Amino acid sequence: MADSEPEPAAPTSVDFHFDVMCPYAYQTSLWMREVRDRAGVEVRWRFFSLEEVNRVEGKKHPWERPWSYGWSMMRIGAHLRRIDPDLLDRWYATAGRALHVEGRKPHRPEVAEALLTEMGLDPSWVAAAIADPTTGDEVRREHEAVVALGGWGVPTLVFGRDQALFGPVLIDPPTGDAAVRLWHSVTAWIEFPHVYELQRPKGPDDIAAIGAAFRPYLEARDWVTIRNETP
Repeated sequence: MADSEPEPAAPTSVDFHFDVMCPYAYQTSLWMREVRDRAGVEVRWRFFSLEEVNRVEGKKHPWERPWSYGWSMMRIGAHLRRIDPDLLDRWYATAGRALHVEGRKPHRPEVAEALLTEMGLDPSWVAAAIADPTTGDEVRREHEAVVALGGWGVPTLVFGRDQALFGPVLIDPPTGDAAVRLWHSVTAWIEFPHVYELQRPKGPDDIAAIGAAFRPYLEARDWVTIRNETP
């Protein structure tokens, strides 16, 4: 009998595409930070625009507006990343917590400025990010790169140049060893590029739990959520 093949090693780096607006992406980002700290995985935060992918025909693109909720928050992130990549990491953590935990409105310029101040940073960087058109170009490039891989939402994890996984979609993100076990479960999919979907149906109790977890976000958002069919 031939020896069994060894299991492939889990990736040591990932591009995590997010939009600050998305409550699911925020929950997954908490898990991803835990994996980073526990397993030493390099996490590169990348952008994806829900406003653009869900844009109604005839409406302006987010880059055509002077200020556009998630798009503008990501432009601030792009500006911060140029100064220091760690600042984007901190910005996503801070703005995400403000919206999804505290029920604040980081998508409004004055709140974004207040959050930078709380981070010990210059609040004028909000205006600087929006005044610089290349921050929008940067967000757009990263958004279009994941769309070219078939991406349609967040969180999307990209491994190498051509492997993209949507999810995991979760609430109550695992911590400790459980977080690492989930990482190994998720990244096992990379070995099987033609496995496209595995989904857990949501019953009434699940819907209630999701609503409770997302209450701060639901109360703070200033937009209508659009749910497109999965490709």
